[in-house]
Parts: sequence; structure tokens; C-alpha cells
Amino acid sequence: MSTTTPATGEPVMVDPSALPAFCPNPAMPLWSSHPRVFLDLEPTGEASCPYCGTRYRLVGGARPGGH
Repeated sequence: MSTTTPATGEPVMVDPSALPAFCPNPAMPLWSSHPRVFLDLEPTGEASCPYCGTRYRLVGGARPGGH
């Protein structure tokens, strides 16, 4: 999983092998911590964290029906 902050505007790219995706991700600084939330990227290929707004995008796009 590569990482970013909301300030860059670029999404965090998540490899399918790293699912389930969650935020805050391990590379985020401690000061930006919030409760861990799991993100469902499979239906659309993208999701945003409801706490900090960081966008996450699944490498290869949506995977309908994938588990």
C-alpha cells in the first residue's frame, strides 16, 4: 500500500493483496490518528475515510463479486 495525506489530493493506492484496506494506514503520522475504520473498495474501486477524508483507490479498479 502506498500512502498519502489528504493535502496532496492524490489517493492512496491499495494493492488487492493488501485488502482489507483501513485508515489510518501504517505510514500516517501519529498526530493524524483516529479510530481505525475499514474501507470497502471492491464495489467501486474507491473509498474515502469518513474521519480524515483520505481517498483510497484499488489498483486495477473495482472487483465486483471479489472476496
